[in-house]
Amino acid sequence: MPSGIEVTKQALDDFAKVQRYMLLAREEGATKTYESLKKEYLTLKALLQVSGVNLTDIDEIKE
Repeated sequence: MPSGIEVTKQALDDFAKVQRYMLLAREEGATKTYESLKKEYLTLKALLQVSGVNLTDIDEIKE
């Protein structure tokens, strides 16, 4: 069973990846893709906030 730190690290990695894809989708005007990624982004953001991660410096989307 993964430790809390391992779960948080994976969530941080996923959060960074989703943000990159969201920024690309926004640039390309891919609204449906962006909205789909936004759901994942919000889920990961909530998980990280509950875990006590300060998102101030790493949240590029800020939604």
